[in-house]
This record gives sequence, structure tokens and C-alpha cells, in this order.
Amino acid sequence: MNIENILATNKNAFYVLDTGVLKARINYLKSRLPKCVTICYAAKANPFVVKEIDDVIEKFELCSPGEVDICKTLNIATKKMVISGVYKTPSFIESLVKDESFWGVYTIESLSQYRLLVELSNKYERDVRVLVRLTNSSQFGVNEQDVEDILKDIANHERVKCIGIQFFSGTQKSSVKKLRRELEHLDAFLLHLRDDLGFEAEYFEYGGGFPVAYFENEEFDEEAYLAEFSDAVNAMTFKAKITLELGRSVVASCGKYYTHVVDMKCNKGINYMLVDGGMHHIVYFGQQMAMKHPLMSVVGKEGEEAGDVWTICGALCSMNDILAKQVTLPKNIEIGDVLCFENAGAYCLMEGISLFLSRDLPAVYMLRENGETLLVREAFETAALNTPQYNK
Repeated sequence: MNIENILATNKNAFYVLDTGVLKARINYLKSRLPKCVTICYAAKANPFVVKEIDDVIEKFELCSPGEVDICKTLNIATKKMVISGVYKTPSFIESLVKDESFWGVYTIESLSQYRLLVELSNKYERDVRVLVRLTNSSQFGVNEQDVEDILKDIANHERVKCIGIQFFSGTQKSSVKKLRRELEHLDAFLLHLRDDLGFEAEYFEYGGGFPVAYFENEEFDEEAYLAEFSDAVNAMTFKAKITLELGRSVVASCGKYYTHVVDMKCNKGINYMLVDGGMHHIVYFGQQMAMKHPLMSVVGKEGEEAGDVWTICGALCSMNDILAKQVTLPKNIEIGDVLCFENAGAYCLMEGISLFLSRDLPAVYMLRENGETLLVREAFETAALNTPQYNK
């Protein structure tokens, strides 16, 4: 099945994820980063691609029991799993610690998480490996003094081993100067831990939050950006392994979202186009689709003569369900045409308000390098999830 067949057989919105584009993107990033840097994929950006990139990604950051279950179902090696997340339920962590087949790494987000892992490692007589997460002045991680206190105390617990420090910078970080200052500070802190506390980190995990250009006329010189970032990494005193945790930057470009034009009208001088999708299916960074023009096209009418200006709205009964305002579309556009939104591979499948109005979740297709197309999720009716159960 190819894209034309998918279009012919789907009368409702759907996603297509192109693994050829995805792997080319990963190879591009690797080619532009220092040799000491490996990539950890943040599965929250899009768990559908995890199995497809298992052979080219060293680690997977997992922030919930559900993401762990997905990776286990897909036979991802537990040694590749970094169990992250600001809140880890005690029962979930206990289930992993007592599981003798689990060999992942845990992030320490608080002193209570640290104490829990110490307790569980002793209870089940299992060795656990941890990364202590340094806060970025948010709810994530712990202060520098807490990091030091944990590293001092961990020497008393032979079953718990800290293998490094984790730091999440943020998302859509377009200023390399800010990243450079951050890395300089983190490098100094790692040096302090080595020289003053005797802690030699095996590796440093850094969430750089590389930006993605989603909208028309966005200027982003990625070549220069990655070159400057690589210079900042190479300038660090810390010369052990560095793992770069990325999600959006890895997967955004591999996804496309297709939605059908279902109605057209003019209200008080404004042309409105209604589609069968909406903001519950397609979410770009900062909900900016209504304020900026996303990269999009009309399938089969690319390059045709420009026509009227339209405001594109979704099928939800909400005035907020606007995908783009004042977009010029082809002159002969009509009901039944299909709009294609680019760069829909990251978060769009997960971040939308999927259960609002109990509308169906779209089907998800995987387009592989050999031309094979797989249906990896059928369209899913959500009404049952919103229906109260009185007979239980």
C-alpha cells in the first residue's frame, strides 16, 4: 500500500510516519555531532517509531509506566532504558527493581526518589544504576547541594551506583550561546564533583532541546547551530561519554498529517474551511498554528494557481480549534480535497486533546524505506473511554 492507496481508502484524517526520513535525520545529526556524543531518544515525542530506530539509537528515555510497557512489548532491551520522569510511582519502581530481567538506569529527581531506590535495592538485593538529575530551575531534578549530598551518601550503599549526571535544558532552544553557557557551568560542576568529592562520572546526559522550524519564513541555520554546539561540547573539560537526549529534533520531520476538507463557507467576509481533523490531532510547539502559517499543502494541487485566503478550522465545537489563519490556497480547492501538514512526527500524535468531544483517533501508517506501508494503529473510537460504566 502506498500513499495514493492510503488516500483512496481513508475518508478520515490520518498520520504517516516515514522511517526513511527518520533514519536519515538520525544519521544527519550523528554526522554533525562530536564522536563522543550518542543519542538518547525521548519516547514521549512519538512512541510509534521506537522499534523502527532501535538499531540506530543507543538509549530511550521513558517517563511513564506506559512508555516502559510499550518498549517491553516491542522487545527493546532493558539495558537501553532510562527510567525518567519527575514522578515515579513507588509501586512502578518496585516492580522494576525486583524484576531480575530489568537492567535499565533510573534518574533521581528528588531525595525521596533516591531514598526509595536505596530501600528497594536492599529489599530485593539488587544492584541499581542511577543518574542524578540537576535541576534547570524548574520542578525537575534537584539542587547542586542535593546532588552533592546524594553522592556523599551513596558511598554507604554498595547496591546503588551513580554513573553520571543528567540535565534537561528545555525545548526549542534556539540560542547556542545559552547552551554554551549552560555547558560551561555543567562542565565546571562535573569538574568540582571529580576534584572535590572524588566522583568521576561515567557519562553525562544532556537534554539540549534542539529547535524545529514548523512555520513559513522561519529562519534557522541548523548547520551553523550544530557546528557551534559541537564546538561547545569539544571545549568541555569533561571527556567521558556524553548522551544527548532528543525527541522533537529527531522525529518531527518524519511525520505528515492528512485531513480532509469537509465544508467551506464565508462568514462576514472571512472564508472558513472546515476539516475533519483539528487541534486534537495536530499540535505544534506552543499552539502557534493559528498565529503562524504551518508548512502545508493541498495534496495533488501543489504549485497550482493561488486563489482565496482561508482560515482553516477543525471539527471540534471550540472557537480555539483553528489550524491556520489567512492562508492562501489553490484557486480550485474544493470539498473532498486533502490537506497535508508537514513536520507532524513529534508530539502531534500524543499531545492533542484526544478525548474532547469523543471523536475518533486517526489511523497511523508507517512508510518504510523499502516502500512497504504498515498500518500500525487503526482509527480508534474514543466514545467508550468517555462512557460511564454503571454495571460494574
